[in-house]
Amino acid sequence: MTDAVKPPKKPRGKARLLENKCIACGARCQSACPVDAIQMNDAGEPIIDASRCIGCVKCVKVCPVQALEMAFTPEELRILQEMAAASGGEPSEEDAEDAALRKKLSAYSGVWVFVEQTEGEAAKVSWELLGKGKELALARKCPLCAVVMGDGVEKLCDQAFGYGAEKVYLMDAPVLRHYRTEAYQKSLCALVEKYKPEVILMGATGLGRDLAGVVATVLATGLTADCTGLSIDAKGNLMQTRPAFGGNIMATIVCDKFRPQMSTVRPHVMPMPDFIPQAKGEIVREPVPVAEEQVLVKVLDILMDGGGSKVDIAGAEFIVSGGRGMMAKENFSMLEELAEVLGGVVGASRSAVDAGWMPPDRQVGQTGKTVRPKVYIACGISGAIQHLVGMQDSDVVIAINRDAEAPIFEVASYGLVGDLFKIIPALTNKLRALKAARSKA
Repeated sequence: MTDAVKPPKKPRGKARLLENKCIACGARCQSACPVDAIQMNDAGEPIIDASRCIGCVKCVKVCPVQALEMAFTPEELRILQEMAAASGGEPSEEDAEDAALRKKLSAYSGVWVFVEQTEGEAAKVSWELLGKGKELALARKCPLCAVVMGDGVEKLCDQAFGYGAEKVYLMDAPVLRHYRTEAYQKSLCALVEKYKPEVILMGATGLGRDLAGVVATVLATGLTADCTGLSIDAKGNLMQTRPAFGGNIMATIVCDKFRPQMSTVRPHVMPMPDFIPQAKGEIVREPVPVAEEQVLVKVLDILMDGGGSKVDIAGAEFIVSGGRGMMAKENFSMLEELAEVLGGVVGASRSAVDAGWMPPDRQVGQTGKTVRPKVYIACGISGAIQHLVGMQDSDVVIAINRDAEAPIFEVASYGLVGDLFKIIPALTNKLRALKAARSKA
C-alpha cells in the first residue's frame, strides 16, 4: 500500500517594492505588516526583509498606488501554474474583507462640485473646480454634477452647465439665503446620503473650509484641505496632493476605504474652464430638510470686508512681487511704478510682509494668496517652497535676483541675475518708452 501524495501547498511569495511607484504615503505598509518585516528609509519608502516576510499580502492590499507586489521563485511559479491548470484556471475566492469593502465603495458614484455663492453671485473657484471635476469624472467614467444652494439662485444652474456640469442638484429656499453652517450642513448631508457621490470638491474659502469640515465629520469620511493637485489612481481613488510640513514637502493623500472623498482647493490653483453658453443639463430640485425655526443662528446684518478698498492680488493679470531683497519698505515704490506701467498690482513674499514693508493682503504663498496671473515678476525673492506654491502656475514668471542659485530660477520662464535696484528702473523706463511709442503710432 502506498502513501497518498499530498498536494503541494499554495506558494505565498514575498512582498517586493516596484521601482519609482512609492509615493511615501506615510508607512501604511509598515503598519499593516504583522511580523515587522518592513522598515522605512529616509525617503519614506519601504525596505522589505524577505527572510521575515510571510506572504500575507496585507502590505500589498493597503498600498494606495499598487507600489508593492508579491514575487515568486521559478519553482513557486511552476507550482502556481500547475494548481491553476488543475482547477481549470478558476480565480481564487475573494477575501471576505475585500469583498465587503468593494461592495461598500461601489455604492458611490459621481463627482460633485459645491457651487459657493454670496447674494446670488458664484465664487469663481467653483467654476475652476468644475473644470478639474470634468477631468476626474472622465477618468472615473461617471457624471459631473454641481450642487447649488441658496434663495433665488436657479440662474446659477445654467452657469454650471456652461462650465461643464451635466446635472445640478438645486436646493432653493429662504432658509438658505445666507450661509449658516447648520442649515447648509444638514442640506448637503441629506443630498449625499440620498445620491452617494464618490468625490466632493469645494473651494478653500472661509465658507468652503467651514462647510467641508463639518460635512466630513458628520459623514465620517476623509477630507484633504488646500489641495494643489487632484488625479485618479489605478484603483479609482482620488489622489489629493497638498503642501505639508510647512510647505517643505508635497504630500499625496488617498482616502481608499471611505466615501465620499472630499477635498478643498484654493482659488486660482486650477485653471478656469471655457464657458459654453449653449450647454444644457438636468436640474434635480430637492426639498430643504431644515426649517428656519430649527436654525439657532440668525443673520442680522452683512458687513463687506474693507469696503472694496483693498487690492485683490488673486485676480490680477500682472503682479510685481518683492521679497527680502528689496531691503526696505521705501524701495517698494520702484515696484509700484513698474506695476502701474504694466497695469498690475504689487505683491510680496512672507518675509516682506513680516518685516512690515507690505500689508498682509498682498502676500503671495502658502499662507497668503494663490495667484495665476499672465505675468509674475519676482524681485528679490529667493523662492522658498512656501512662496512657489502660491505662484508657480503663473503663465510667465520673470525672476530678478543677484543670486544665480536662487530656487526661484527653477520655476522662472525668464531669469535676470543682477542688481534689482538697477534692473527694475531700467525695465520701467523701457516699458514706458514702448507704451509712448505705441500711443503715437
